[in-house]
Amino acid sequence: MLPRLTLKPHKEKPILQHHPWIFSGAIARVENANAGDTIDIFDAAGKFLARGYYNSRSQIAARVWTWNDEEISRDFLRARLERALNARDARIDRNATNAYRLVNAESDGLPGLIVDRYADFAVIQFLTLGIEKHKPEIAELVWELLQPRGIFERSDADVREKEGLQSRVGVLRGEEPPARVEIRENNFRFLVDVKRGHKTGFYLDQRENRARVRPLLTPLTPLSSPIGEERGEKGVSGEVSILNAFSYTGAFAVYIAAQN
Repeated sequence: MLPRLTLKPHKEKPILQHHPWIFSGAIARVENANAGDTIDIFDAAGKFLARGYYNSRSQIAARVWTWNDEEISRDFLRARLERALNARDARIDRNATNAYRLVNAESDGLPGLIVDRYADFAVIQFLTLGIEKHKPEIAELVWELLQPRGIFERSDADVREKEGLQSRVGVLRGEEPPARVEIRENNFRFLVDVKRGHKTGFYLDQRENRARVRPLLTPLTPLSSPIGEERGEKGVSGEVSILNAFSYTGAFAVYIAAQN
């Protein structure tokens, strides 16, 4: 029998709506659970709601693995990783893009876990104690499913401190990534520092936004057009200037420059 977490009366609604977090203020009691343990979650009447993991040190005291009564085993982790990989395969043109987020934590049913692919390397962040306890199995499964040249850990986010964890950065399996990993995104090439760059090295979650910026430039009206002249803006060149502030890698600017 797993440790039990019981909610206060009338605190079950978010879980019933499949919100994956339980905040400490919603908890009535926790029985026989240590930090990072997998637990069963019940409402105040004793009805099973979900299975998750627990950490009393965090304001997010529990995160949901599943709303079903199923074992959190290696097979469970493998199925979640395979589902995430299949979802990306269905949406990403591998000929044009070889860098993307494979696992986006709770969104992929693996709370606290980030897995990013950068060409032939995988970069992993274990952000919580509950997911940290499964590091060996997850690293092994990522190695099997992706078959990368190497897996690099970037568990250096500030949130780990709130979980009672220290930062960890280094090779988990295979080769160490070079100082710059060349990636391809929508046929644009970038050099990424996955070992010391912000987050895991590149804002992979902005891929679609970068692609959307390019068509927006077409309808822009230069100030020297008749519309500009009506506003009294004469003698201005027909070029449109765009400021890419806080640019980090400059990826948005690369997309924009390619439009011209």
